[in-house]
Amino acid sequence: MTVPIYYGREVTGFAQDATGVDVELSDGGPLRAEYLVGCDGGRSLVRKAAGIEFPGWDPTTSALIAQVEMAEQPPLGVHTNPFGIHSFGKLDYKILDGNVVYADGGPVGVMVTEQHIGPTTEPTLQDLSNALIAVCGTDYGVHSPIWISRFTDMTRQAASYRDGRVLLAGDASHVHAPDGGQGLNTGVQDAVNLGWKLAQVVKGTSPESLLDSYHAERHPVAARVLRNTMASVALRRPDDRTKALGEVMAELLGMEEPRKRFAAMQSGLDVHYDVGNGHPLLGRRMPDLDLVTADGPIRVFSLLHDARPALLNLGEPGTIDITPWADRVQLIDATYLGAWELPALGEASPPAAVLIRPDGYVAWVGDGTQAGLADALTRWFGPPASG
Repeated sequence: MTVPIYYGREVTGFAQDATGVDVELSDGGPLRAEYLVGCDGGRSLVRKAAGIEFPGWDPTTSALIAQVEMAEQPPLGVHTNPFGIHSFGKLDYKILDGNVVYADGGPVGVMVTEQHIGPTTEPTLQDLSNALIAVCGTDYGVHSPIWISRFTDMTRQAASYRDGRVLLAGDASHVHAPDGGQGLNTGVQDAVNLGWKLAQVVKGTSPESLLDSYHAERHPVAARVLRNTMASVALRRPDDRTKALGEVMAELLGMEEPRKRFAAMQSGLDVHYDVGNGHPLLGRRMPDLDLVTADGPIRVFSLLHDARPALLNLGEPGTIDITPWADRVQLIDATYLGAWELPALGEASPPAAVLIRPDGYVAWVGDGTQAGLADALTRWFGPPASG
């Protein structure tokens, strides 16, 4: 299937009706689509034009981040001051005996917390110079910027990820401090969660109601990311009481159980969708296991490269029949002899069969029978084929 990509055309507005969306473009040309997905960032025009509210919290701090040349050598590494954290580093470095050894010369990477929250305009070299002088007493002769950017801890989330035929994904639906690098992970998982559902609706395989599960599943995930990034920013405040709180948190995270839980949360590996009660695998990301099949060894995730759901029969070959869904779901007879272990939860009992959605999450777990399988197939991949 060929998908046209239009470069250099800015969306300026849209109007939706019962059958589609008319998209207004900056070049004046018309564009008609069945659905419109706004992936246009925190200042999303699509979100604003749809009238979707974006409640949350204004920024309490901002920082500049850049790659620049400097006439003088700054103190490399991470430093703190009454404003917050700032750091200097270089792209070229080695780790020797546990220490970072930077190369001589070359561009310097800079992150500096601003004394006051910066404006929403694009940051300039002068802004960076001023911030460095406020923090360090000098700007180290900063010049020749490769790029400069500003980030804040503004924290907001779209009240709804869908308005009729208009949907939101990524930063258009949630913005937060970049702590833990969770924004990219969350946005990509938004897109993967929505992509296969939208494809099935457009193809007529599934009813439009399937799209309601997108907001239901992804909104709580981002809400949790917003909560833990706000907590992370709060722990960086430079006062003595916050420092004491940070030391307590560090002590807690030195324990195995809390460390596992927080690692799973920050990596997004503890996401749990409500697909029903039962086996711990239900609604969780399927582990990427090494399977053995009649055609040889295969990894679970390789089965999902074509964005098709997969039903793994891990019991007696040929005992599961999904003929009415055979055009949509791949059935694989396989064996796995290792332990089943889930992030944050630990070991789980081996299932007899597992139905995996195209986004890698488990929609059904079998216990040696097909109980509930037809309902799960219909719910996620459309009604059975007739005839």
